[in-house]
Amino acid sequence: MLSRLVIVSAAGLKSSGPLGAGLVRASRSLHTSSQSLAPVPALPEKGGKIRHGIIPEEIFQLLYPKTGVTGPYMLGTGLLFYMLSKEIYIVNHETVAAASIGGIIIYAIKKFGPSVAAFADKLNEDKVAKAQEVKDVAMSSLTQAVEEEKKEQWRVEGRAMLFEAKRSNVAMLLETNFRERLHMVTNEVKRRLDYQVALQFLHSRMEQEHMVNWVEKSVIGSITPQQEKESIAKCITDLKALAKATQAKATA
Repeated sequence: MLSRLVIVSAAGLKSSGPLGAGLVRASRSLHTSSQSLAPVPALPEKGGKIRHGIIPEEIFQLLYPKTGVTGPYMLGTGLLFYMLSKEIYIVNHETVAAASIGGIIIYAIKKFGPSVAAFADKLNEDKVAKAQEVKDVAMSSLTQAVEEEKKEQWRVEGRAMLFEAKRSNVAMLLETNFRERLHMVTNEVKRRLDYQVALQFLHSRMEQEHMVNWVEKSVIGSITPQQEKESIAKCITDLKALAKATQAKATA
């Protein structure tokens, strides 16, 4: 993995020159800064392709435009012969031990690699399942919280309507009280006016009765005993004549 990373970085910086070094320094400052909010790319679940068990595919892709298909093989063979011819690397008993150990490691990887990989994948799947379960529980709780929040917002809207209805009721009560008080004032004023009218009517009636009594007393006082006797006799005569006329009409 480290060799692959070095090769990819070298390939990118080879074409960029000094600008690439500046970009590397800028990227390091951005990644170490606390103000970097860029999304971090997800790590690959599986490694890249390799050849012959240890050689990354990126080496062959890097050398392919320059040397073709056989370039990496010739480069490896040439480096090996150069190191042997210049005695940079000397073949001794350690080489045999290293080859034996490498063979054992390759055999173990080929023999037990798939089962170990399956076990590791199972552990990874269990971890992912647990994380997904936690995520689902959190999502369900958050969804329920969102629904509750929407319900509370709906209740708040209904509360505003309720307050508006209460304001309307209070305004109606105030209007009713105003009209009742206005009606009470009107009745009180009418009652007092009726009292004044009745008082004036009483004064007029008492004055009229007093005037009638005064006139009657004056008339009675002006009549002499002789005139009273004559008027009584005249009344008796008129009553007798009226009785005879009534009796004659009845017999006829």
